[in-house]
Amino acid sequence: MAAAKGIYGYQTHSVSMLADGFHSLFDGTSNILGLIGIYIASKPADRNHPYGHTKFETIATLGIGVLLSITAVQIIIGSYRRLFTGVVPDVTELSFIIMLITISVNIVVSTYENRRGKALASELLVSDSLHTRSDIFVSISVIGSLVAVQLGFPLVDVIVAFIIAGVIGFMAFSILRESSNVLCDASAIGCDEIRGVVMNIEGVRDSHAIRTRGRRSEIYLDLHVLVDPTLSVNQAHDIATKVEAEIRKYYPEITDVLVHVEPYKTRKWR
Repeated sequence: MAAAKGIYGYQTHSVSMLADGFHSLFDGTSNILGLIGIYIASKPADRNHPYGHTKFETIATLGIGVLLSITAVQIIIGSYRRLFTGVVPDVTELSFIIMLITISVNIVVSTYENRRGKALASELLVSDSLHTRSDIFVSISVIGSLVAVQLGFPLVDVIVAFIIAGVIGFMAFSILRESSNVLCDASAIGCDEIRGVVMNIEGVRDSHAIRTRGRRSEIYLDLHVLVDPTLSVNQAHDIATKVEAEIRKYYPEITDVLVHVEPYKTRKWR
């Protein structure tokens, strides 16, 4: 699809079609990055990576965002240059056929990829499905620009190319932001939500120092729970076990829970 849109867009001087071709080209490249990332991420934990290799998938997702950013910049540069050439695109029936085939394929791919991504809790598959879905709307806008050119408005072709760059740029920003949050250990679940669950457990007097991090499909949690200081070690441990079980019940995406037990004292905690 990338070759068809890119080559034919270049031959017919349609900058919007050429831009969509670049979009599809980097979409295919991102798929390759995704395959590499998922392959590495699927490896089990080892001595050097006791938490596993799942962040390699996030790194691959970050790479997709970088590629999209480069694509958006290249399209903007090409569209800006086109403003001063005065070249009118040559629109043919084959132009519309190529774009319609592209839209049909992308609808099937995006739907299937999004469904499997959610089922497998893969942030990379879901991110890439959104990228592919954006390609559908981009292709529709290209068809609109081709119609406008036929009606005698060649400038629309350049305008649509700028719009495509904007869509790609927005997708890149969203992916980069989400990936950066994971890599920088941003909070994955609100502390108040976790505390609300913990405080309903019998034996827990208070809770603080609640921290979460990780991907949506693999979240790590550590927290402190305060219990009656007169309890035995076994009793305090039982409460900690209940805390872990209850949290996993409410949040199945949490894969690791570290509970630190402290004696409850009548003073304020930060």
